[in-house]
Amino acid sequence: MTTVTRSFKALLHALLAFPLALVGMLLVVAGLLAGGALSVTALGPWLIAATLRGAGALASVQRALAGRLLGVRVEDPPPLPPVGGPFAWRRAVLADRRARRAAGWVCLAPLLALPGPAVAVGGYVYGLLFLLHPLLRHVNHTTVRTPDGGERRVSLEVFGTQLDTWPRWLAVVAVGALLLAAAPRLVRLALRPYERVLRSLLGPGAADRRIRALEETRARAVEDADATLRRIERDLHDGTQARLVGLGMHLTMIRELVAGGAPDEQVLAVVETARNNAKQAVADLRVLVKGIHPPVLDQGLDAALATLAADSPLRVEVRVGIGERPSPAVESIAYFCAAELLANAAKHSGADAVEIEAVGDGEALSVVVRDEGCGGAVVGAGSGLTGLRGRVGAVDGMLQCDSPAGGPTVVRVVLPYR
Repeated sequence: MTTVTRSFKALLHALLAFPLALVGMLLVVAGLLAGGALSVTALGPWLIAATLRGAGALASVQRALAGRLLGVRVEDPPPLPPVGGPFAWRRAVLADRRARRAAGWVCLAPLLALPGPAVAVGGYVYGLLFLLHPLLRHVNHTTVRTPDGGERRVSLEVFGTQLDTWPRWLAVVAVGALLLAAAPRLVRLALRPYERVLRSLLGPGAADRRIRALEETRARAVEDADATLRRIERDLHDGTQARLVGLGMHLTMIRELVAGGAPDEQVLAVVETARNNAKQAVADLRVLVKGIHPPVLDQGLDAALATLAADSPLRVEVRVGIGERPSPAVESIAYFCAAELLANAAKHSGADAVEIEAVGDGEALSVVVRDEGCGGAVVGAGSGLTGLRGRVGAVDGMLQCDSPAGGPTVVRVVLPYR
């Protein structure tokens, strides 16, 4: 969007927002006063509830106008939960905190929107009049009497100084040009309080954001658990179960061969095949268990990270400074984050060395993975960072990724101890 377009939209909002806000305030105040006066009757609560719903609709219009013209993005409030019957609807509206905040916004909006058109008039209208003063002075003038009894036409006078001679016109024209040049910036500055209060009252509050974050992390945790269960089921069915079935078939063959007096070489060949199947089944089970909870984590995160580094195809330097051990769940999340980031570095970065640093102070556990690769890692670009952020967010943790083009890539995971 060009600067001219943004300036035009800000001016348009300044001219439209105030009359809309003024009409909305008068309607809401009238509805609330009438509802309060009639609150002793059965009609009062209904009128107040209808006014609150109307205030929410007006606030939605103002939110949409600010989003379209000023680029102010404010999330729409969630709809009221379904209720049964008109009386339940009335109770839900009267108890809705968002509806009360919307009514408060509608009442405050005219005061916050007034500076916009005032500055717009001062900047654009007076700026244009001053800029065109040499042409307009013949049209807009006042006739005054001189001390000698004559008359004189005066078009502009400031603090007793008449700006009618051509050298003084330059000052007026310069002021007009400055006003026109500064008007777009002044209008945006005048609308800042309007934008901030709009976000504060109509946007989600701290409790709403916390509830939404918990809902998102719960959904991700459920999806992650479901994916883990499906992976375990698939691995058991396609890997370990198939090998155990094969082992049973080979044991049956051994029994039949022994009972039929088969040569020892043939029996030993089947025994060797059965033994290999048993060894591979045990190895598959170890890999499966390691994906759920690595046994080495029982010895501490430092030992788990050292084992992870030893199994990596890259040269990995591990530095651990942890005093008190965090909870097992936090250790497990830190381990899997380090494993995923190490795998990403080996697969995508092109680096030949990685640094892993884990530091814990009893309050927070920080795991930093750094590589000198090509960079360009972005959360949500298919690198697995989105899943890590969801797993970290499930325990109120934080994941930061700094990966400019050309490297280095530094990913920091911060987890609470408990």
